[in-house]
Amino acid sequence: MSVAQSVVFLLIFRYVFGGAITAGGPAYVDYLVPGLLTVSMLFTVMRVGVGVAEDLGAGVTDRLRSLPMPRTAILLGRSLADLAVTAITLAATTAVAFAVGFRPAGGVAGLAALLGVCLATGATFGWVFVVIGLATGSVPAAQGLGFLVLPLSFVSSAYVPTASMPGWLRVFADHQPVTVLVDAARSVSEGGTYHLVAAAVWCAGICAVTIPASVALFRRR
Repeated sequence: MSVAQSVVFLLIFRYVFGGAITAGGPAYVDYLVPGLLTVSMLFTVMRVGVGVAEDLGAGVTDRLRSLPMPRTAILLGRSLADLAVTAITLAATTAVAFAVGFRPAGGVAGLAALLGVCLATGATFGWVFVVIGLATGSVPAAQGLGFLVLPLSFVSSAYVPTASMPGWLRVFADHQPVTVLVDAARSVSEGGTYHLVAAAVWCAGICAVTIPASVALFRRR
């Protein structure tokens, strides 16, 4: 479903909305794909919180706690497993992106850097959803809170330039983490490094908050 959702979004924006949207420079498909790949990581890791809450409710977490293993390994295992799923989603969506005309100006190096930024986005926000799953302990609540990424993804530069937004909305769009990560992904795909440092700072800052928070919440469960 993660792969299908990402591919459907790509095709809709490429062929339904793409003819009516201009990026002010590159072809829209080359503008769209880095943003869509980055945002697709958010939608893929949304299910991490649901999985954590489901494991708590079904007793899976209690069973793992009874085994001779570090408790942090439970959270790390969940994070790495879901990162593998995001990598599969990313690879499949990237292949379809090339089929519909995407060509990174940065060549192979630009493509590799783009995929790296996307995976970093998935790994970072995966911990956000781990915290949500542990804090709520409820599958419906984790699902509901997970959809908060929907407005973040659309009020960003993922699909359209923020310059087209009203001034009051553009202030938020330009300074929220999804836009910074999308701009970094778009820049490296073109062979640049613009926004890359800011993206690294955002990822490090989010992880610095969410990883200790997830460990603390897990110990209290």
